Amino acid sequence: MFGLEQLGLLGLFIGCFLAATVVPFSSDALYIAILYATSKPVECLVVGTLGNWLGGVTTYWLGRLAKWEWLEKTFKVKRETLDKQKRLIDKYGVWIALLSWIPIVGDVISLALGFYKSPAVWTLFLLLVGKFGRFAVWTLMLS
Repeated sequence: MFGLEQLGLLGLFIGCFLAATVVPFSSDALYIAILYATSKPVECLVVGTLGNWLGGVTTYWLGRLAKWEWLEKTFKVKRETLDKQKRLIDKYGVWIALLSWIPIVGDVISLALGFYKSPAVWTLFLLLVGKFGRFAVWTLMLS
């Protein structure tokens, strides 16, 4: 994990933040390592959740700034893929933010919710609930 586990809770925050952005790695292994190393379940839950949530918030706002043409050209995303995502967002609305904890897919969900301009307050709240739930399960299982 790039030595993040050696930074303790600060490393957990940084790692969880980056994992919820476009940096491709999962924060689960880091979370478990820090949880075991520190024996501070409440602190790990708070720090991991906040870091991962703020990373998701960043990804959401990057989605808000994105343009169709930019996504198609830079990431080679086809218009059909974007249309398919739009249909999912229209069908499930902000509730799909609860799935933002899923590795890789969750980052795409956060980006898509921003891109399709879902209501910010509800989206960000549900992102927080989803991220908290993920780390709460790990904490309960391992404490």
